[in-house]
Amino acid sequence: MPGPAAASFSISALVVAIMFAIGGWQRRWIADDGLIVLRTVRNLLAGNGPVFNKGERVEANTSTAWTYLIWFWSWVTQGQTEYVVLWLALTLSVTALPIAMYGTYRLLNRGRNFNPGWTLVLPLGAVIYIALPPARDFATSGLEVSLCLFWIAVLWCQLVAWSQRDRTVRSGLGYWTAMLALAFNAGLSPLIRPELTIFGGLVLLMVFCTEMSWRMRVAFVAVAAALPVGYEIFRMGYYGLLVPNTAIAKDANGAKWSEGFRYLANMFGPYVLLLPLILAVIAAAVVWRGWGTRKSDAAPAAGESLPSVDWRARLQNFREWLQSPPAVVTLVLLCGLIEALYWLRQGGDFMHARVLLAPLFILLLPVMVIPIAVPQEQEQRRKVVGWAGGAAMGVIWIATMIWALVTAQSPGLHNGDEIGRAGIVDERRFYIANLANPHPITAADYANYGRMPEMIEDIDQYKDHGGVLLPGPDFDHWFYAPPSPNAAHKELTVYFLNLGMTSMNAPLDVRVVDQMGLAYPLAAHSQRLTDGRIGHDKDMAPEWVVAESQVDPTKMPGYLRPDWYVWARDSLRCTKTQQLLASYQGPMNLTKFRHNLRQAYEFTKYRIDRDPQYEVLRCKPPGAS
Repeated sequence: MPGPAAASFSISALVVAIMFAIGGWQRRWIADDGLIVLRTVRNLLAGNGPVFNKGERVEANTSTAWTYLIWFWSWVTQGQTEYVVLWLALTLSVTALPIAMYGTYRLLNRGRNFNPGWTLVLPLGAVIYIALPPARDFATSGLEVSLCLFWIAVLWCQLVAWSQRDRTVRSGLGYWTAMLALAFNAGLSPLIRPELTIFGGLVLLMVFCTEMSWRMRVAFVAVAAALPVGYEIFRMGYYGLLVPNTAIAKDANGAKWSEGFRYLANMFGPYVLLLPLILAVIAAAVVWRGWGTRKSDAAPAAGESLPSVDWRARLQNFREWLQSPPAVVTLVLLCGLIEALYWLRQGGDFMHARVLLAPLFILLLPVMVIPIAVPQEQEQRRKVVGWAGGAAMGVIWIATMIWALVTAQSPGLHNGDEIGRAGIVDERRFYIANLANPHPITAADYANYGRMPEMIEDIDQYKDHGGVLLPGPDFDHWFYAPPSPNAAHKELTVYFLNLGMTSMNAPLDVRVVDQMGLAYPLAAHSQRLTDGRIGHDKDMAPEWVVAESQVDPTKMPGYLRPDWYVWARDSLRCTKTQQLLASYQGPMNLTKFRHNLRQAYEFTKYRIDRDPQYEVLRCKPPGAS
């Protein structure tokens, strides 16, 4: 029969998973941005390669692993991609919680935190996370948040197991399997999301610095590097960039701390999130008290001199400390803080709370569960201290549960279905309100969004003629710009901001691009707007896409500026811009792959001025008007 600690943990993990599954299902949806990745999946399934538009090698998804995971399960199940991603996201989100809780339980149980008394292991950090409405919103959403949480939880369990492993055992199948599995999973970090390289990289560095044979060291590095390095070589040769095109579009240059702290307040304010986090810090202090006090560190007796320790001994002690539970917890907290600071510097995001969910999850790992103990100490003073600690933990847990019950019912942001002055919006509530649909999931659901029905009709009418389909200046209706008689191609291009719903409601033989540049390299490589909305820092004028698509200049919509069209057309003749276009357009062959590989760094840095008049002056193209 399991003891009270094991039984209470098992019940806690099951209850948390069930509650999160129910909460995620009740708020199920797929975001417009979640539909973007499905366009690439459709092209993969159709045999067009990992591209957003057929014939253009553009990596329009930030998480490489998420793209191929959806593709794999769509191929295996032959199911509708929207429902494949819905169930995949919900499954990963829900399973991440008990996995993370198990890592913390193992860390506690193998240490000296469970005394011989009667102990309950109850959820704390896990409850804080699932109580947040945005955590349940992004349990589905189609975005890679769920994959990030699952990866973090698995890596946490691997780290805990590694920290508790017998250091004298450095051989055998079990040892090699565990070490190389840890290396492989940590090495996946840049493919999960680029900023998670901070977490994965520091984990690899810490493990690498501990004692291991040279054979293991070589194998550890090789296994960790094989997939990310191999994919990076592929990315450079195939796409011509060092990073996904989305990273170019959302340019990380320049700090936006004020917007970042505004984003933090936007997440913390509606839920009084600071309260449970303070309680979690106090709980952590109670649980992990006494850590780091080793016998060798004890103060010398009176009259006894301190032993002399040379630097080699100190280095050896440090390397031994690295493979310990305190070191693992320290590293995890450090990584969580760095991840959070990264996003604060970036200015946050336009979606309420989204990018801070993973850092919050990391920071909560050491207190996913906490022990509440009734001690059986014989010595009176220790018994009193133990009872006080157990009582304090009980109060903290009860207070957190009360907060969670209140927060779980919270509507979230005030006027959450509107875009606030800071540019932040509760995306789920926004689309529910605009679609009059409590669970928008499929492309057909989004086909009812404003301007989508007219776009679908216009695509059916003009897709065999080529040209460009443009939204009006007030986004109230669409304009069609036909191609010039001598245009080299007759492919119809749709140019619109809402890339997900647009691309999923368009056939694969219709080109879909956007002003922000997520799927349009020209816009991605334009200069970032210093005062633009976070996540919408690029805004390429329609004259560029009209010029690039070889539209008949005499039949352009009246609201376009003819002079801008001429300047954009001339700017496209710039030598470097022509090289950039060639890097992702046209057939792929070994010569182009090798050229892209050499030029990837230059293409990644290359920027153009969004104002074509200044771009002409900057690059002085040959034959400019």
